[in-house]
Amino acid sequence: MSKDLLFEIGLEEMPARFIRAAMEQLSERMSKWLDDSVITHGVVESYASPRRLAVLVKDVAEKQEDVHEEVKGPSRKIALDENGEWSKAALGFARSQGATPDQFTFKDLGGTEYVYVSKSSTGVETASIVAEGLMGIIHAMNFPKNMRWGNHDFKFVRPIRWIVALYGQQVIDLEIAGVKSGNMTRGHRFLGQDTVISEPANYVEALRAQHVIVDVNERQKLIEEQIAALASEKGWNIAVKDDLLEEVLFLVETPTALYGKFEESFLNIPKEVLITSMREHQRYFPVLNNEGGLLPYFVTVRNGNAENLDIISRGNEKVLRARLSDAKFFYEEDQKLQIKDALSKLESIVFHEELGTVGDKVRRIRRNAEKLSHLLNVESGAAEMISRTAEICKFDLVTQMVGEFPELQGVMGEDYARKAGEPEAVARAVFEHYQPRFSGDQVPASEIGSIVSIADKIDTITGCFSIGIIPTGSQDPYGLRRQAAGIVQIILEHKLSVSLNDIFKISLETHASFRGLKRTEEEIMRDLLEFFGLRVKKTLSDSLRYDVVDAVIAAGYDDVVSVVQRGAALMDAVTNQADFKVTVESFGRVSNLAAKASAMKVRFDLLSDPAEQQLYDAWRSITEDYRSKLAERHEAEALNLLGGLQAAITNFFEKVMVMADDEEIRTNRLALLAAIDEDLKVFADFGKLVWA
Repeated sequence: MSKDLLFEIGLEEMPARFIRAAMEQLSERMSKWLDDSVITHGVVESYASPRRLAVLVKDVAEKQEDVHEEVKGPSRKIALDENGEWSKAALGFARSQGATPDQFTFKDLGGTEYVYVSKSSTGVETASIVAEGLMGIIHAMNFPKNMRWGNHDFKFVRPIRWIVALYGQQVIDLEIAGVKSGNMTRGHRFLGQDTVISEPANYVEALRAQHVIVDVNERQKLIEEQIAALASEKGWNIAVKDDLLEEVLFLVETPTALYGKFEESFLNIPKEVLITSMREHQRYFPVLNNEGGLLPYFVTVRNGNAENLDIISRGNEKVLRARLSDAKFFYEEDQKLQIKDALSKLESIVFHEELGTVGDKVRRIRRNAEKLSHLLNVESGAAEMISRTAEICKFDLVTQMVGEFPELQGVMGEDYARKAGEPEAVARAVFEHYQPRFSGDQVPASEIGSIVSIADKIDTITGCFSIGIIPTGSQDPYGLRRQAAGIVQIILEHKLSVSLNDIFKISLETHASFRGLKRTEEEIMRDLLEFFGLRVKKTLSDSLRYDVVDAVIAAGYDDVVSVVQRGAALMDAVTNQADFKVTVESFGRVSNLAAKASAMKVRFDLLSDPAEQQLYDAWRSITEDYRSKLAERHEAEALNLLGGLQAAITNFFEKVMVMADDEEIRTNRLALLAAIDEDLKVFADFGKLVWA
């Protein structure tokens, strides 16, 4: 026999960004408690709205399962001492299992006898333990921020106002922070009423009758359908960002989409400003035409029904008009600020107490960018623009618009730089140097933006590492992982001929010349290389097998483009070349014996056997071309050249005794293998490949 179980926690309105994770957490904890308690059950359904978290479990057994199990203990040799008495290990095992030694039996396992003890327990009624289980679940829940209210020590995301706890039609008796459980839930704050849940299966429909769509997926579908209907009716393209949709989803219980309009004169403000103002301040969806141009309309979602939408719309229009008027004022005032005056204000903004002001950072960015330009042989005209971009890249941080909307940094910099008469390439690069801003974002399209972006990001990373700020675990307050991944992404996208070590050295030299280093250069370089290695490995792991990743990483990743292309070539060979396993096995034999070599120089006059002469000739015929192919980043061709050695290597091991009695001959043969192995290890550690 089974019954459904419902647990609803009614709250004051929760922050929208917390709700999905809280809903999933409640579901996971409920499932775990039931499984740990050996209570069979059906599907676990999660529900949430701004004022509630709920979980409904189908077909929960009325009784725990009876448990019968045998637990393995120590071996007979350990369990009995030399006198045949139970040892301390055996007695300790008995205590840990709540048993006595007279309950022990011996059973053979793989030729060794072990102590076993049988344990049995009779399941209890679910109704007798479910209250304790629910109390444990709610006390174990955690949130980004908690509240304490009244005189209670209990903390939760928001004050609890009601609790529904039902097992079948039976109310589960429990009390949390002065709130007793029952079968009464609350409907929509304005449209609904309190309502009794007669049994868990009625939960969704009972709340629907009180104007609460508690099913998150259903609520999202309604919002999307209503927005799509508006778009179709008006011929609009409504820009629905996933993060805004997610927030709106958890701001409403009964969604109704509506639209409003604003004065066309506001369209003189940059589109990004208007969209940001609508999204961030008002949670409005912007409306675009088919060419991507902004139209003087907005779409919002009301927490209520379709009554009096015209009044609601006018109210929203009034609020938005005030917001856009503020944005227009900020925009016009910002344009009165000269770039040179903005730059002087950066001297009073602290970037980090140990790393100086933003003005100091800008000077370091410029130095880094100029050195990178020289290293990459950038032509003089572009180098001048790189220097200018680096000099002004942060000036918009002191503008009123960025002060109001920090996410517009770079966006406003580009617009204001263009209006101030800066070259188009410089203005665009001021925006680009922040890219990529997040995972999946585009990298800078231009050479100018790419170099300044790297210069900025490596300054932050190196600076933090130099004073001991290195991300650990999930802690990364300065976004150093994201910025390192951005540098890797830029190098790959533009196939830049620059090594990670060169980038590190440039930034370290800049920091040392400006303020000195708190840690040694060797320590910082080591930590930087390890840190970036993890970013490179993550990039490779997105498309390659783990063993292929390990193999190419072991050969070095200082040249990011090379390691990625080596990985792609090796993955293709492993996947598509039927005889590549034989080739790798031959490489493995070379590497195993090469480790015994005491010399690297091969003497041709000591190559007496035709098979070793053939191997020497085969290797000499490809080694220079092979190294050139790698230098030119033709990794697939380089791997093909290595593969061409397989027949000569196989013949060598069939015909030649490497460990000859003659020491000179033996040393020379090992030297030949070591020379070949040196070429192999430049490409990958083939020994790390795993074959099924």
